[in-house]
Amino acid sequence: MEALELTSNKETKTVKQMSGAQAVVHSLIAEGVDLIFGYPGGAIMPVYDALYDYENELNHVLVRHEQGATHAAQGYARASGKVGVCIATSGPGATNLITGIADAQIDSTPMVCITGQVASHLLGTDAFQETDVIGISMPVTKWNYQVTKASEIPGAIAKAFYIARTGKPGPVLIDITKDAQFETLEFSYKPFKGMRSYVTCPSLNLSKIKEAASLINTAKRPLVLFGQGVILSGAESEFRRFIEKAGLPSAWTIMGLSALDSDHYLNVGMLGMHGNYAPNKLTNECDVLIAVGMRFDDRVTGDLSRYAKQAKVIHLEIDPAEVDKNVKADVAVLGDAKASLKALYDLIEEKEHKDWLEKFRKLEFEEYTEVIHQELNPNGNDLTMGEVVDSINEYSKGKAIVVTDVGQHQMVSCRYAKFKQTRSLITSGGLGTMGFCLPAAIGAKFATPNREVIAIIGDGGFQMTIQELGTIFQTKTPVKIVVLNNEFLGMVRQWQELFFDKRYASTTMVNPDFQQIVKGYEIKTKKVTQREQLNSAVKEMLEFEGAYFLEVRVGKENNVFPMVPTGASVSEIRLK
Repeated sequence: MEALELTSNKETKTVKQMSGAQAVVHSLIAEGVDLIFGYPGGAIMPVYDALYDYENELNHVLVRHEQGATHAAQGYARASGKVGVCIATSGPGATNLITGIADAQIDSTPMVCITGQVASHLLGTDAFQETDVIGISMPVTKWNYQVTKASEIPGAIAKAFYIARTGKPGPVLIDITKDAQFETLEFSYKPFKGMRSYVTCPSLNLSKIKEAASLINTAKRPLVLFGQGVILSGAESEFRRFIEKAGLPSAWTIMGLSALDSDHYLNVGMLGMHGNYAPNKLTNECDVLIAVGMRFDDRVTGDLSRYAKQAKVIHLEIDPAEVDKNVKADVAVLGDAKASLKALYDLIEEKEHKDWLEKFRKLEFEEYTEVIHQELNPNGNDLTMGEVVDSINEYSKGKAIVVTDVGQHQMVSCRYAKFKQTRSLITSGGLGTMGFCLPAAIGAKFATPNREVIAIIGDGGFQMTIQELGTIFQTKTPVKIVVLNNEFLGMVRQWQELFFDKRYASTTMVNPDFQQIVKGYEIKTKKVTQREQLNSAVKEMLEFEGAYFLEVRVGKENNVFPMVPTGASVSEIRLK
């Protein structure tokens, strides 16, 4: 076999008589991939055999469940901005990826998934471990493709990475039959350059930019809503300059959290069901609503028939399918957020909107008095989730990456965690996947070894992917794990209390001794049950060099407020 020049994202010399499995490995290296999360099996075994010879170029992390591979790849992608890669075998291996793929699709996470498949002559015969993963994954991927010939492998992988990372990012899946992995080909790799049917980013319409600037310049009560699009486009500095010049109060979706420093004077808090009081209430009082890189999710809007009807709506969005889908835009600015914000900056006028900002401050004080002060300084003996997050803030100084699972602790973490740099909050937003946090934190730590990564998990979600403690044990990944244990499926229990007459159907958790389980994986562990133990335990955890597990017993029936009840208007947000 001829020598191969492996230069990231560049063409390679032709290599004669390489197997399809080897072509997979060489294609990944050519794309600059240096880390894969996966789990081997029969239909993908040839690729694993090829990986054996490239351990120095490609680090493979053996997870304990294929779902863990997808979430780890998501965490890696979200923390680094690169494409996450995971690999699995056919049948149950492939189907176990689907939840993570769906999560990546709705949260716009770039990911390439490679699955093995039964030999091509067995397709459609219900062969051992055969499933139609192309049909199953089609609704939750940006693109998928089944390879049955070795010669297709380099081109398919090149196209997969291009589609995953460009435009609105998302997951792709390449399914490769076993005979294609054994078959030989003459290998060469050419990065994919694009295709006519796939427009990665709409061209800026300058007339729309002028219309948007005119509305912003004449606004008396403007409000910006920003989402993950700011982060995905790398537009954090452009966004900050834009809002500072025009004096625009700005509220974030949970996926947009950390794009703007938590203590920025124009940061007015979180939108949505458990968001902050002021931005929710004043959505229905603003005169111009400027949405940047967000999709008007139902958890943000509440009752659409009563959402911002008084406002002119400007929508900056890369995906035309998101415009007018939920909220009608008066001015739609299609394009990359970074380019759109740059163009707008030159046309907007310098403003302060002091009186309008003062309205936010008054409502912020009301929320602090009624909710925040009691959450962070409770009168009772029970620890609150907010206290724990606040203690983490004290010692992390806003520099850590916080990864959350889904539930009450997620909303509390988003509400109270403080950040000073972007890509610092990683969570399952659109799909709300319990079990996301632990493997995602592993992926985030691999992506950013020099940043502290703190996984904040509820006792329910922790047990959904608890087996990934084995991945931490084997790889010695120094993640910090905080389990907030209230012995309930807390968010469901809260809804049962408020809307189902406290009929706690199947939400009580009888948990095992987490301390004993974690000790079995040789991870440093501590349990906090009293308030006076908390700060020293958090300090010890963050100063410890290796992985650390901190279990904190919190109040069993504490609730997360404010809250917009299902079907209510955002202006009907409840403080208690």
